[in-house]
Amino acid sequence: MQTAAVSAVDGQTAQQTASTADQASAAFGLSFESLLKIILTQLTYQDPLKPMDNFEFVSQLAQFSQIQQGQTMNDRLEQLVSAQATTQATGLLGNRVDVPAGSATVSGKVVAISFQNGAPSVTIQTDDQRTISNIAISSISQVR
Repeated sequence: MQTAAVSAVDGQTAQQTASTADQASAAFGLSFESLLKIILTQLTYQDPLKPMDNFEFVSQLAQFSQIQQGQTMNDRLEQLVSAQATTQATGLLGNRVDVPAGSATVSGKVVAISFQNGAPSVTIQTDDQRTISNIAISSISQVR
């Protein structure tokens, strides 16, 4: 039975992922709260004889809201991918796997799972009792 490998997005987990405010800061050089303060300042100091167009104001708020929702969704998707990779890795315990090694294929039983920077890797024990560690689950070609 072959399985498709799953790995965390860019090797990051939800714990290592920047918060929504940090991501907004990275994208615009400002935090989400700072962007909202700019809009508030615009409203406070606008010319009373030429007020900001309501449509423009609502449009700006909607854009900021969409940015925040997109970043929240991205954080949750990264958590989901990380959880899926963990589940897939634990499901390999005790199974025999094939791993390409150059022009040959190494087969062995998965005896341990470890996580480095949120990315799961397996340790296999071959038929001749060799132990091979730190094999990324994405490099496993077949599960038996």
